[in-house]
Amino acid sequence: LATHPDHAALIPTARPGLMSYGIASANDLSVLLETADVVAFGPGLGQSEWAHQLYTLLADYKGLVVWDADALNRLASADSPLPSSPMKRVITPHPGEAARLLATDSTAIQADRPAALTQLVEKYGGVVVLKGAGTLVSTDSGPPHVCTAGNPGMAAPGMGDLLTGVIAALLANGLELADAARVGVEIHARAGDIAAKGGERGMLASDLLAALRQVVNP
Repeated sequence: LATHPDHAALIPTARPGLMSYGIASANDLSVLLETADVVAFGPGLGQSEWAHQLYTLLADYKGLVVWDADALNRLASADSPLPSSPMKRVITPHPGEAARLLATDSTAIQADRPAALTQLVEKYGGVVVLKGAGTLVSTDSGPPHVCTAGNPGMAAPGMGDLLTGVIAALLANGLELADAARVGVEIHARAGDIAAKGGERGMLASDLLAALRQVVNP
């Protein structure tokens, strides 16, 4: 886990299984990228100058990247360079992020989600996952993949970050970009439905995380 030096020492106290690296500058991250197969980029990034430096580096990165959260907010910013290598990128916006990426509002996104998905693909390339009730995943041709699993309890902080991690993990396991996005969305949603058996109210991202192993090890 590459993160700000102020956070790097704290994270292993909560998650001892994570290898945490303090990244003071884009140069520090460049060293890690040389050995990376896949990058999950955006959750916890923030909007600081430090975040902008990392964004600029990842915009030119030629490897596989899943973009989410503040990486998408930076992408929507007029002063941010458009990333290269679109065919190695998955972006995973929720309706609010999609609205910023398309310079509109979430009401317009929700009014015609398939059209918004198409616009996102045309503007940014790669594979697009438009999150929400009935998450849509773009395809090379024909209608998008529609996920019918999932539940309202998943509208909680951190759920989207988990999806980013699931898709990145599937890419690291060798799945193609579109397959990793489709399968990742299904795995994530079905784990959410398992977690919701105890009740949707009060669901946490950690509840879905605990259910993931059951889904991927049937």
